[in-house]
Amino acid sequence: MTLQTTATHASIARPKRGPWKEIVAASIGNALEFYDLLIYGYFAVVIGKLFFPSDNETTSLLLSVGSFGISFLMRPLGAMVLGSYADRAGRKASLTMSILIMMIGTAMITFTPSYQQIGVAAPMIIIVARMLQGFSTGGEFGAATAFMVEHADAKRRGFFASWQLSTQGLATVLAAGVSALLSYVLTDVQLNDWGWRVAFGIGLLIGPVGFYIRSQIDETPDFQKVAAAVDAPKRTPLRDVLIKGHVSLLLAIGVVAGATAFNYVHKLYMPTYALKQLHIAATSSYMGALVTGVTLMFMAPVFGTLSDTHGRFRVLSIALLITGLSSYPMFVLLNTYPTVTTLLLVQAIVGVLIAACLGPIPAMLADIFPTSIRGTGLALSYNFSVTLFGGFAPLIVTWMIEATGSKLAPSFYVMGTALISVIAVVALGRRMRGTVQH
Repeated sequence: MTLQTTATHASIARPKRGPWKEIVAASIGNALEFYDLLIYGYFAVVIGKLFFPSDNETTSLLLSVGSFGISFLMRPLGAMVLGSYADRAGRKASLTMSILIMMIGTAMITFTPSYQQIGVAAPMIIIVARMLQGFSTGGEFGAATAFMVEHADAKRRGFFASWQLSTQGLATVLAAGVSALLSYVLTDVQLNDWGWRVAFGIGLLIGPVGFYIRSQIDETPDFQKVAAAVDAPKRTPLRDVLIKGHVSLLLAIGVVAGATAFNYVHKLYMPTYALKQLHIAATSSYMGALVTGVTLMFMAPVFGTLSDTHGRFRVLSIALLITGLSSYPMFVLLNTYPTVTTLLLVQAIVGVLIAACLGPIPAMLADIFPTSIRGTGLALSYNFSVTLFGGFAPLIVTWMIEATGSKLAPSFYVMGTALISVIAVVALGRRMRGTVQH
């Protein structure tokens, strides 16, 4: 037996290590990104009063959720810069950069004095901090999803990529749990004075852990292969996506629209809706979000697996149709029986539907774009859609409720975006089948 044969047998005998180290590395930063995002949304009322004071309570809230939306204007820029950076310098480099920028933005929010203390500088600092966080998050999805997919077995990409959404559920559990605990143990005065800063401080503590873990990971084999190619042309991922892949990009934006609108209306905005419209206590409203987070955390990998076995387009199409048809009845139920029990039931259903919609999407988008432009394509498609349809969802539905006088108005927004996504999924499916046939 030759040395080469012996080495081959040893290689076969030695079990292949699963990509769990890489999944954890990508996930912990992703969880931090979305924890900070959710905490800002959950404390929108408090932040509005402290940094965007107004004689009109609704105006103050609108300014607060508007500043939440401003961070989403930075997402496309972050997607362009950090997404193309992931395709040129590597997934690891981009992931490390994004978590550092997020930590800076979180620290600024945590320690900024209120409007009463330093005047107009206070809201300006908050806006800059939210812009930094938006820029960071803009690059996170593309690099993290590409990193997960490229470390995973080709037949299990849906499962492993779905952990991107599972960790969003974990972030929801942590953010809602911290918010519920603080609102329970602290008085309103304490919560307004310093309690909300504790919530942001917890996120700040997670950052160094995520940075260390990401600094220890290996680059993906797929990216290393592309980077090592001798005859590879100069990489211009942003230009290639915008010029050569613009049709796929537009369809991918449409695919994400319904899922992200449903996610931000029913998960992020719901604690504020429950507090302001249903008059449910803050602690109980956060518990509803906690239920959604737990459900999403466990169900996203289930639907990711289903997308591997039954096809991403089939799973996503059915999920989007059910989502669009169920949003209105759920808001009717909440307003007919505005109790904590009803809220928890609805939010559990929401968690399953968010998982069904978002679980297959990361792997689906990764399948659309080749390795050389995957980070950029993923980042741009996801973040343009989230910016257009998700980031300003709290602002849009708050305005819709005020303009129409109907507490059911948010469901109309969800139904419209779900329809856009169904059309995009069908069109993308036909386009990809046509590409395969040719």
